[in-house]
Amino acid sequence: LSAESAGYSALAAAGGGAYYWLIVESHMPFSGSYKIDIAELRKLADEKPGAKPMEIRVETVGTIAFPKTVVVAGDGWETAELPVSAYQLVYPDHTAVIDTGYDAATAKKATATNYGYDEAAYKRIVAALNGASFIVVTHEHWDHAATLFAQPNLDKLLEITKLTKEQVDNADRLAPSSFPPATKKTVKPISYEKVLAIAPGVVLIKSPGHTPGSQSVYVKLANGKEYLFIGDVAWHQRNIDEVRERARLVTWLFMDENRDQVMLELAELNRLQKANPELVIVPGHDPEKLKQMKGKSLLLPDFR
Repeated sequence: LSAESAGYSALAAAGGGAYYWLIVESHMPFSGSYKIDIAELRKLADEKPGAKPMEIRVETVGTIAFPKTVVVAGDGWETAELPVSAYQLVYPDHTAVIDTGYDAATAKKATATNYGYDEAAYKRIVAALNGASFIVVTHEHWDHAATLFAQPNLDKLLEITKLTKEQVDNADRLAPSSFPPATKKTVKPISYEKVLAIAPGVVLIKSPGHTPGSQSVYVKLANGKEYLFIGDVAWHQRNIDEVRERARLVTWLFMDENRDQVMLELAELNRLQKANPELVIVPGHDPEKLKQMKGKSLLLPDFR
C-alpha cells in the first residue's frame, strides 16, 4: 500500500471504530450492582392502610421521534416514534397521577418532532392533576413533567406533588420547561434511601442514571395485579429484553446519563421480568407495548 492508501485505511478503521463505539456498542459495566426486591415492594404496598387502586388509565398527549439507534443502540437510522403518556391511578374515592406529559408550547420550545398532539388529552390530564390526591413524576425531564410546570396554579399543585430532593436539585434538566425560582425555594421535597411507600399499593424505587432524580413507581392494584412504571430507564421493552442501552453518542453527549447505572438497571429489570412474568413493566415510550397493554385492558383509555 502507498502511504496515502495506508492513511485512508487507518482513517476508515478509526472512523469505523468510533461509529461502533458511539452508535452500536452497549456493554455491561465491569462493576456495580442494582437490585429490586419484589417481596419488599409487595410488603410495603400492603402496609399502607386503605383501599388500593382499582384500575389504571392512560392518556397519550403526543408523540416525539428519534432515529431507532437512539432508542436501542445499533438499531439503524429509520424513524422511531415515541408516545408520551401520563397515567392515572383510580382509587374507590380518589385518583392520583404518575407523570404528566407536556404542553404544546414546551414541545415547540424543545423543537420536538410532534406527531398528532392531542389537545383533548392534555385538557383531561390538566383536569386530573387538579383533582388528584397526589402526583408523582418518574424523573425531571420536560416530556414527563412539563404539563405540571405549565399550570398557573403550580404552587397549589406542588402541595400534592411528591417531588424528590434529587428532582428538585436537578430541576435544570426540565428545560425548556422550568421550575420557577420562587416556587423552588418553598417546595418541600421528599427524601428516601432506596424505596418508599407513599400510598396504599404505591411504592417509589430509586432508579438514578437516566437523570439523578429518576425513580420507578411500583403499583399493586386491589385485584393483586402488579405494575412497574420505570420512566426512561428504558424507552422500549427491547431495552430490557436485550439489555441494550440507547446509543452512547446520545447518552454521553446529549442526555448526560450515567450509562453504567442504567445498564445495571436494565439487567435487573430483565431478571425481574423473567422471575415475575405477570408483572407489567411500563417503559417510557414504547408504542407496541402501550398498544398491547391497552388491548389487554391493563391500561384503560381516557382519564376520569
